[in-house]
Amino acid sequence: MRWLLPHPVISAGLLAFWLMASRSVAPGPMLVGAIIALLGGWALTLLDPPKVRIRRPGLILQLAGRVFVDIIRSNLAVARIVLSRRLPRRTGFLHIPLALREPHALAVLACILTATPGTAWLEFDAEEGWLLIHVLDLIDEEEWVRIVKERYEAPLLEIFR
Repeated sequence: MRWLLPHPVISAGLLAFWLMASRSVAPGPMLVGAIIALLGGWALTLLDPPKVRIRRPGLILQLAGRVFVDIIRSNLAVARIVLSRRLPRRTGFLHIPLALREPHALAVLACILTATPGTAWLEFDAEEGWLLIHVLDLIDEEEWVRIVKERYEAPLLEIFR
């Protein structure tokens, strides 16, 4: 059965996504979704992704809650900056040294920083271990380094070590 569904969670997700996108569970869309789900699972097998080791799964929910709150706060802050022309703003680029090296943890950090309004992941140097981000309202560089390292990197190190 493993040869048919090498990645059952991915295949189920693809099928669910297809059915939601087509807004139908009729036989036609269900058949097309099943084919896409099978092909997607097989394609992922060809990529041969490394296995993920999660050490502290409970911390994932805590991090997700923290990210959710941070995204809401950032949305409000960015809206205030954009709508108020008089507020001074200093955009800038920031280098942050990271201890993270695990590819999955780096991918999660990239998603967090890119999904948070006002910040964008620009570059990561794997050899030297620094991250370059762009910040819309860069008031205190040390505060941004602390936020990334303590709020996001530290939990990711615990989750993926």
